Amino acid sequence: MKTEVALGIDVGGTFTKFGFVDRNANYLAEGFIETAKHEDIHSYLRELCKTTHEVLATIEDSVKLVGIGIGAPDGNFYKGTIEYAPNLPWHGIIPFTDMMEEYYPDLPIYLTNDANAAAIGEMIYGGAKGMKDFLVVTLGTGLGSGFVAHGKLIYGHDGFAGELGHVIVSPDGRQCSCGRKGCLETYVSATGVKRSAYKMMAKYTSPSPLRDIPFNEMDAKIISEAALAGDELARATFTYTGEMLGKALANVVAITSPEAIFLMGGLAKAGDLLFKPTRETMEKNMMKLFKNKVKLLPSQLDKNAAIYGAAALVWEERIN
Repeated sequence: MKTEVALGIDVGGTFTKFGFVDRNANYLAEGFIETAKHEDIHSYLRELCKTTHEVLATIEDSVKLVGIGIGAPDGNFYKGTIEYAPNLPWHGIIPFTDMMEEYYPDLPIYLTNDANAAAIGEMIYGGAKGMKDFLVVTLGTGLGSGFVAHGKLIYGHDGFAGELGHVIVSPDGRQCSCGRKGCLETYVSATGVKRSAYKMMAKYTSPSPLRDIPFNEMDAKIISEAALAGDELARATFTYTGEMLGKALANVVAITSPEAIFLMGGLAKAGDLLFKPTRETMEKNMMKLFKNKVKLLPSQLDKNAAIYGAAALVWEERIN
């Protein structure tokens, strides 16, 4: 009997990665194509579907493909569209699932925002198994989030609910790519940490190797490594970042009362550098009603989290 598998696709600005995953989280085959080189959506889909078919052919004697899940920036679950994604080569509203059906006409195809896919992946494959109320916060170049209530992802009436990264935490604060100022994403993300490091350089006079690094060469990994080595300025940067995130999460808890909050992505790999100030600030600012009730946890998904999340869309829809 063939093993049922889902094709999970993670559409990124530079690369699109995909993998074939079974219901028990076994990762059977994978591949990728370059996204950025395709200014035309039609040429992109031709290469993507050609490559996924080629990889599937290597395992098709033992598997049965039952559906396709896609995680994409600004993905709309209700419509199967990618809408005005600033970091993708194609502009406007792209009817992505409709266009993919030309290549996979007999399969169900689901698409959602990449952070929403991560939340479903955590529920199906990760640390949120058995949980009904939780949220996942993805900390990469930006800040994404997926909210789950009563075991269902919250999409809102238009498919775009759950944009924690664009909650304003500092009126007239840092300029955000969304066009507004003071969004959480501008403080709590890889790019936000970089901006905060320079804020700390101006605030403190302590020596730091970070002062010798040009702006274009600075990144969150360098700051994290400096903090782990004991650099005071780098540690102050992570404390400030955790405080901003902790205050925002305390507000989120008052609205959603989750059992747990999961952090994933490159910035979350800083471990206690980020988790400690975030947890302390969240508890300090929490309503008494919610104190010491909400777990702040690292994601239990591995480096293929985005693909697991996309594949989990298929299993979630088949269950329900």
